[in-house]
This record gives sequence, structure tokens and C-alpha cells, in this order.
Amino acid sequence: MNVTHCYRVLGLKRGASFNEVKAAYRRLARQYHPDINPGDRYAHEKFIQLHQAYQVLLDAVNVEGCAPESPTPKPASTPAATPPTPKPPQQKPPTPPQAPPQNPPRKPKGSGQPKAPSFRDHPSLSEFEKQLKHRSYGQLQKLFAQQKYPRAIALIEGLAARLPQDTEIRQWQAVTYQRFGRSLIDNRNLSKARVYLKKSLRTDPHNRALWLEVERDFRRMENLLR
Repeated sequence: MNVTHCYRVLGLKRGASFNEVKAAYRRLARQYHPDINPGDRYAHEKFIQLHQAYQVLLDAVNVEGCAPESPTPKPASTPAATPPTPKPPQQKPPTPPQAPPQNPPRKPKGSGQPKAPSFRDHPSLSEFEKQLKHRSYGQLQKLFAQQKYPRAIALIEGLAARLPQDTEIRQWQAVTYQRFGRSLIDNRNLSKARVYLKKSLRTDPHNRALWLEVERDFRRMENLLR
């Protein structure tokens, strides 16, 4: 998606200021948000386009020397004033450190031992491939707990290349990218964080909970740029 097209997606002319870009994005994101349009595929795709266009333009305004300005208070009657973005529901995407996505293990009542995770293996996997996947999941948990994200990425990318038909592994891969992106934000490496957050969405584009988490991460980066 080039810069000119991104401006068109947000209904703006090329060269619009950062504040104009932010205002247009927030207005349209509220209009097409999945929570407001449940089951509407067009609204869902439009929301994704808006999000991608906004992130491209965030880079563009910095490259063109139009870094985000410090917000200044405006009267309520000013047309450009924008209400705060509504917070999405407090949902958390399934993350490998706790469990495979959408199948979190729970401790059985009255027992101190955690319940084994429930995997959704692709029917074409052989017994050896299932064992490989399950062992890799355990290794991935340890790497997340140790915050060794580059090694976690190497592990999950190798597993995804070996078993490309397994959608559950692709979900783990997307979550791994998102967790690394969040760690990079903690370390103020915002440029690299943006790369991995976008990579997360491209890997699992239909994971609604993941989209909400990544959107929260991008808002946090936006606040750090002020």
C-alpha cells in the first residue's frame, strides 16, 4: 500500500498533517470497528485497511519531516477536535507462554499439577510430526518465560516451515511476533517494534483478539512519540 493510496483510504489529500491523519483514522476506525459491526466482513476488511494505512502514514509523516506535534487543547466547537478513541474490550490473545491460542490449559480443582495443554493438530500430521509440534510448544513456553524472543522466533519459524498446514502453529507464530514487538516497545526500539507488530498481523490476519492487542501496542507507541 503506497502513501498516496493510504491518504485516499483515510479520505485525505496527500500532505495532510499528523493531527489530520490521526483524526481521520480515529473517526473511521470507530465507524468500521468489528465490535460495532459484528459479522460484517466488509467493515472488518475496511478496518484492517484503515489500520494499515494509518501505520504507513505514521512512518511517512516522520520521513517527510512532519513529526507528530504536541497536542494542544482546542475548544469543543472546533470541527477538528476529536473525541477519545473508545477502548476495545479487554480481551487478551492466546499466548504461547500460557497455552496454545484459544485452548488455554487450566489447573484442575483440588490439584497442584497443571492440566496438559489441548492441541488442535492438523489431521494430516503424522505421529512424529505431532510429537515434534508438542515438544516445540514446551520449548517455546520456556523461551517466552526467559524473554528470549529471537530464539523463540527462530524456533517457531522453523516449525511453521516444517508444518505449514497446521493453523495452530501459525497462530503461535503471530503471537510470538507480537510479544517480541511489545518487548521492543519496552526497550524504546519503536521502528523495529512496528516491523514485528505488522508481521504479526500478516501472519494471522483473522485473529480478532490479536488485532485488538496489536492496536493497543500501536497506541502505546503513538503516546511515546508525543
